[in-house]
Amino acid sequence: MDEGQARELLRRSGVMERAELLALGENAVFAVGDKLVAKVGRSAELLPRAERELAVADWLAGAGVPAVRAAEPEPRSADGHPVTLWHRLPDPVRPAGPADLAELLRRVHALAPPPFPLPGRDLLGGVERWLRLAGEAIDPADAAYLRARRDSFAAEAAALVPHLPPGPVHGDALPRNVHVGPEGPVLVDLETFSTDLREHDLVVMDLSRDRYGLPAEAYEAFVAAYGWDVRDWEGCVVLRGARETASCAWIAQHAPANPKALAEFRRRIASLRDGATEVRWHSF
Repeated sequence: MDEGQARELLRRSGVMERAELLALGENAVFAVGDKLVAKVGRSAELLPRAERELAVADWLAGAGVPAVRAAEPEPRSADGHPVTLWHRLPDPVRPAGPADLAELLRRVHALAPPPFPLPGRDLLGGVERWLRLAGEAIDPADAAYLRARRDSFAAEAAALVPHLPPGPVHGDALPRNVHVGPEGPVLVDLETFSTDLREHDLVVMDLSRDRYGLPAEAYEAFVAAYGWDVRDWEGCVVLRGARETASCAWIAQHAPANPKALAEFRRRIASLRDGATEVRWHSF
């Protein structure tokens, strides 16, 4: 789905106001007018996840957790693609940092399960869809390698013994999913909320330090604000490996239309094959 297709889907959903593209990834995200944000799902398969994201937003509001708020309780549909509307947040007062994220994660991790079912954190569940969307843009041998790696890490993850009590997790815990407005940090992008090992939310920052160049002092600020370092847990390497696999497959879906995405996919897959943990990955 490119920007033009996303705009047409937005129009078909009934959103006719001026729209500015903010991001194009798993969803196309548009600022609509001055007060709303719209998220257009890349495929009809994302409808259940869009419905759950809206339910999570309502639950977090009731629990007093600072998070983005939905403008409508149900998704709209455009040719089967889910379209959700959200209240636009005020302009940020500063970039979000690891400590901001850690404080919000502590609040989420203290919550009991919501009154509706959350899935397990199926970190590797999107691999097949992303590889299918990549099609012939990537080497079939690379796709086969990622499928085998997915299966191996899925089996290992299922056998892990957690250090923290399992429960609700954000699922994509990065500072980019925190918005710091005049009233403080709030969580955004709630679509990967699930119930699983709390360690899933902590491994993300460990990977950011090693693969994306997060400074050591920033990682230490995250650990200090949360109160525990996931690197002290023996299962850390398994969840990290699973997330690396998913991150590599995720970028593959953009390869057919974006040469930079294809180049980054090749960088990532080569580093995984070579066991080159020192190779830095570029955010996309």
